[in-house]
Amino acid sequence: MNRSWLLACLLAPVSISAQGLSQQDYMQNMQKAQACMAQVDQAALKRFEGEARTAESKIKALCAEGKRDEAQSEAMVFARQTSSQPEIAKMRKCMELMRGMMPAVPYFGPQEGSTDHVCDG
Repeated sequence: MNRSWLLACLLAPVSISAQGLSQQDYMQNMQKAQACMAQVDQAALKRFEGEARTAESKIKALCAEGKRDEAQSEAMVFARQTSSQPEIAKMRKCMELMRGMMPAVPYFGPQEGSTDHVCDG
């Protein structure tokens, strides 16, 4: 089972009552999201997970070496590459089906135009 689905299941009882969804609405939305995720290439997501770990290690090392500009640049390159991957786009679409079912979770990665620095996070 995908970790994001595990998280969704763990948060479900809290989020249903917090969002005012009926049990039936929640179950229908969950089934739609699961069907959507079944269409996502799990092998591609595993590859992405490995790429993300590699990028994170490289960025942390650059930060530790005091190479803040390089680390920030590396993080932005990875973010752009990630956003252009079709399977990631599919997964985002599936997660949209769950909007309103879970509490908002902030995104901690680098974003275009942000003044936040990857080494400060």
